[in-house]
Amino acid sequence: MRFDRALLTSALCLGLVQAAAAQTKWDLPAAYPATNFHTENLVQFAGDVDKATGGKLKITVHANASLFKAPEIKRAVQGGQAQLGEILLANFQNEWQVFGADGLPFLADSYDDSAKLYKAQKPLLEKKLGDQGMMLLYAVPWPPQGIYVKKPITSAADLKGIKWRAYSPATARIAELVGAQPVTVQAAELSQAMATGVVESYMSSGATGYDTKTYEHIKYWVDTQAWLPKNAVIMNKAAYDALDKPTQAALLKAAADAETRGWALSKQKNGEYIDLLKKAGMTIAPPAPQLKADLKKVGDTMLKEWLDKAGPEGKQLVDAYRAK
Repeated sequence: MRFDRALLTSALCLGLVQAAAAQTKWDLPAAYPATNFHTENLVQFAGDVDKATGGKLKITVHANASLFKAPEIKRAVQGGQAQLGEILLANFQNEWQVFGADGLPFLADSYDDSAKLYKAQKPLLEKKLGDQGMMLLYAVPWPPQGIYVKKPITSAADLKGIKWRAYSPATARIAELVGAQPVTVQAAELSQAMATGVVESYMSSGATGYDTKTYEHIKYWVDTQAWLPKNAVIMNKAAYDALDKPTQAALLKAAADAETRGWALSKQKNGEYIDLLKKAGMTIAPPAPQLKADLKKVGDTMLKEWLDKAGPEGKQLVDAYRAK
């Protein structure tokens, strides 16, 4: 009897050990607040994976740059410090120009055009990330970008000398072209930067403006609809390869669902955020004709510069986008 009990205890312990060993735990660092729609989509993606794999693959989302800061996430995934990560593609333009294609002003300035650009960009992204030991799981655009500014502006000349938040090579270059002072500030530090006067103006979506309570410091948003930068969820290829086939399939299915859901969410949230900013006391208006013309020149200059740096790959991408 005692022997049977010992056997039973051993079997139970072995079963617990095997169950623990069978469960895989992954980390997914993200740069934006838990309340941001991108992060909410990540959490739903992680929940879908958990459900579809019967708890075999558990993904923990670390929001608001709590695990790695925005510029560190890509390297963390590549080096295996995190199995997954969400990055803003345009942040990595200096590494490879094609990462910044969706940050070029007025190249793709609507959801339809953004989808066409993604279709042209995706094969190049998959190849580059594959060469770096990673995979592209899915990508979702931010709503169209506008200019947050402390006073009404009617031309690019009104931005001269203003302390301008730069979060990517493209936003830094815009500052240079309009004569503003670029200051590098990531999303997690933006509220404090505005409160302390480090930043007086920046370009971003209604989502970022609301998340960071920009309306407490800045009262005007010019709805330029300049570009729709994408967040991409990337994955370490070795970590993926270590999963069994059913888990891999469940992960890819959840990612495809997250991409479809994310694009729809971005469109829906764009209108919601604009309404919320208005309710919070912000004045929202389209760009004045002169400002629109000035920004168009900035976009043309930046596209030419980008094509010069990107070479044949860049030309291939723009030609494929414009042919769609």
